[in-house]
Amino acid sequence: MEIYSYMADKPNGEKVSLDEYKGKVLLVVNTASKCGFTPQFEGLQELYEKYSDQGLEILGFPSDQFMNQEFSSNDEIMDFCKVNYGVSFPMFAKTDVKGESAHPLFKYLTNEQKGMMGSEVKWNFTKFLVDKEGKVVGRFAPQTKPAKLEKEIVELLK
Repeated sequence: MEIYSYMADKPNGEKVSLDEYKGKVLLVVNTASKCGFTPQFEGLQELYEKYSDQGLEILGFPSDQFMNQEFSSNDEIMDFCKVNYGVSFPMFAKTDVKGESAHPLFKYLTNEQKGMMGSEVKWNFTKFLVDKEGKVVGRFAPQTKPAKLEKEIVELLK
């Protein structure tokens, strides 16, 4: 399997093939609205505004698996992200990112780039960097601020 073979649900329930992002640099992030790392939405949005026209896509996947730090409805999540952080990058429906119920995309990502906890996502705002060919080339801890990824993103956009 490759990243482009996965489907994901938009907040409105529409299914989207990640094939739509073929040829782009992807930063896949599991997000949460009520987490200490939530202000990273600001840095993610800054990266998106700066590099989306060069081929960067940031894909946000809200998750409520870490101490219930996400709203209950997709509408609440999307409203929070837009109103508080001006998020305009693609956001998906609330998604399980670890354990038996983990979305197949996250099982793939964590298998391709293991972290401190092996193939488990450790916490909200774990970030996976994917090159234009669909290869998972990096995994970054929740505490890694989006700006710290800029140099690697720029290299992949060349």
